[in-house]
Amino acid sequence: MSEAPHLDLNHSSLHDLASLSPETPAAHSNGTTKLQNGTQNGFVNSATTTAQEAMAPNGSKKNSQSIKETVTNGPVAQNVKAEAAKTSDEFADLANARQTPDTPAATGQPLTHYHSLFYRLLSWKNPRATGIAFASSVAFIFAARYLNVIRYFFKIGYLTLGVTATAELGGKLAFGRGLTTQFRPKRYFTIPKASLERLLDDLEQFINFFVIESQRIVFAENVYTTGAAFFASLISYFLIKFVPFWGLSLIATTIAFLGPLIYIKNKELIDSQIQQGYNLVNQQATQIKDITMQHTGNAAQTIQGYTKDLTAKTQETINSYRGRSASPEVKREFPAAPTHELPAEKKAPVAEPVL
Repeated sequence: MSEAPHLDLNHSSLHDLASLSPETPAAHSNGTTKLQNGTQNGFVNSATTTAQEAMAPNGSKKNSQSIKETVTNGPVAQNVKAEAAKTSDEFADLANARQTPDTPAATGQPLTHYHSLFYRLLSWKNPRATGIAFASSVAFIFAARYLNVIRYFFKIGYLTLGVTATAELGGKLAFGRGLTTQFRPKRYFTIPKASLERLLDDLEQFINFFVIESQRIVFAENVYTTGAAFFASLISYFLIKFVPFWGLSLIATTIAFLGPLIYIKNKELIDSQIQQGYNLVNQQATQIKDITMQHTGNAAQTIQGYTKDLTAKTQETINSYRGRSASPEVKREFPAAPTHELPAEKKAPVAEPVL
């Protein structure tokens, strides 16, 4: 006969059962609550972990979007946008400065709107626009010096024409129709007449700017400008022996852009030195004028004295000659006419002709 199963209960098991006995309902309820809370917390943690794992790609997208927003809307990007806006405003202000000046030339004819444009450009009233123009001019000079622009122009031309011709022929051979003609526009681009007239008018104003300015310099409408052009021509005459043309162009561009900037930054000092030099020249001119007038007065007095003496001597000589001709001592004797007859001239006998 098999033995009936029996359950061994130790002291600790009895203690656990005692803690779960009906006599301690509060402890039972607390244990149940803890069990439920632990189960709920585990479920929530697992759900959170699962959701995080499921949303991992979206999270990376959010991170990339946050990085992009940080780059595009960060302080550096905001500073770049602000500087770009200021530069655009300065170029717009420089373009609006293209107006005919109110002050005409010395001949009374109006100037071109490029006079006001270049004045505003070189006066550094729009520093960003002027700086970009200066850098562009220097870059153009170096590009013309070290880059064979004409050769690259022809290279781009033959590459473009070769690609289009090859595509057209290859398309006709392979597909029965050319490929280049498929991209041909329905209407070729043309320059509108109004735009072309504005362009030609602007080109005329640009050329006349240099023509008028050269004449104003030659005819000394502004003596300081003429003097500066004289020294520039003199220095260029000696520099051209050692410096190539692109070097002279670089020097001229640098002086044209940085000269006004140096004057603006040191205006008070330069004006004071110019005024001091002007006063010194005026004093020297006044001194030379006084010395010249003094010597001229002395020479005039000397010449006047010599003239008086010469006039007196001449008058005395004339009076002396007049006195001699009127005095009775002067007698004019002429020879008397002859009274006797002159002897007759002997005539030679005339020979008779022989028969």
